[in-house]
Amino acid sequence: MSEIEKVKGIHLQAIADIEKLEKVSFILKTIAHPLRIGIIGLLVENDRVCVNDICAQLNSEQSLTSHHLSNMKLAGILGSERSGKNINYYLKMPEVVEVIKCMNQCEIL
Repeated sequence: MSEIEKVKGIHLQAIADIEKLEKVSFILKTIAHPLRIGIIGLLVENDRVCVNDICAQLNSEQSLTSHHLSNMKLAGILGSERSGKNINYYLKMPEVVEVIKCMNQCEIL
């Protein structure tokens, strides 16, 4: 392998690392809200939850809750399915639960 090929390989790896870091940053920004973390917690306890149940359990307004659900769905963290008149949300990216668990175990909190 020539020196130029080695440099190109390092450069491509750096770009891949930057893209990965940007994705991680985007996911962390998306979940970084108390209501969103609460929603994720509910979805860990319950496989699927509708907006009305989330609002009742987290004492939140429907419009605000729907906004947060929509953002997390667009980010790929949540998925949804219609059941009659209700839309039930489910956790599509369970890895975020590990991040939240890790933060809850930190001594700084």
